[in-house]
Amino acid sequence: MSTPSEAGHDRSEPGLSVIVDERRQLINLAYRLLGSLAEAEDAVQETYTRWYAMSRQQQEAIASPGAWLTTVAGRICLDLLGSARARRERYVGAWIPEPLPDRTEWFSGRAAGAGSAEPDDPADRITLDESVNMAFLVVLESMTPAERVAFILHDVFRYPFAEVAEIVGRTPAACRQLASSARRRIHAVRAPAAATAGQAGLVRDFKEAWEAKDIKALVDLLDPDATMTADGGGLVGTVLRPVEGSEHIAQYLIHISDKAPGLTLLERTVNGRPGLVAQHCGVTVTVAAFSLGGGRITRIWAVRNPEKLRPWTENGQS
Repeated sequence: MSTPSEAGHDRSEPGLSVIVDERRQLINLAYRLLGSLAEAEDAVQETYTRWYAMSRQQQEAIASPGAWLTTVAGRICLDLLGSARARRERYVGAWIPEPLPDRTEWFSGRAAGAGSAEPDDPADRITLDESVNMAFLVVLESMTPAERVAFILHDVFRYPFAEVAEIVGRTPAACRQLASSARRRIHAVRAPAAATAGQAGLVRDFKEAWEAKDIKALVDLLDPDATMTADGGGLVGTVLRPVEGSEHIAQYLIHISDKAPGLTLLERTVNGRPGLVAQHCGVTVTVAAFSLGGGRITRIWAVRNPEKLRPWTENGQS
């Protein structure tokens, strides 16, 4: 298996060159496979632990270190996805993928010149494209582990099926079928480009209506069959089941405002799309992602689990 960065490897320093060239790729891969920044970082760390557990002679015997790392990381993620299903069955309430901030927002509050250094946090290494928007990640959660790995490796990272098969442990033909099945799931829910293009304005109108506690305006901005799902992980109070219907969502949002006076709403990029961040007493308490359809908001994913909000609270987000 080869990667575009292989050509620049210095074979006299295999460990150093692999870290420099491949870590960003591995973080991007692992986040898309796991939907969790923390788990992605752990998976990549485990990958490098296995690399450094080998002797220098064993490392130098590997023709393509980048390919070796990708294979190991993919297998680690595949195993984690299998165990994650059992863990998420015990999860309190709905499980939503971990939201990511925009790179420029991640660096807000850092000292001048900090951006020229190698980023300390893996969130900055995630390329924010369509394959990490919240709607996409939620669909990935509905796939089997093998479907998800085959689809991400082939359709997003462009690995040939022969190489995907080495990671998934199935034949290339079987991996082709897995990716095809996953692709059908994605196409069934993908929002048209016209819908996403107007998201910033619609989210801004939604924010202003929520701040004004204008139920009618909120209802008008929401699709009649809209759904709001919240993820508190049992660590903070929130609804455990999706709130369905524009009227019920609007009423619930007003209820939240009444219970938390002084709630501040900020327009922020969430997983590459316009979203909202709610802060209370200067602390980020909710990150909301949106999906559109027919000029209205069709889905809201509100992440309140503080363990999933670390990128929004520990690095100068405000």
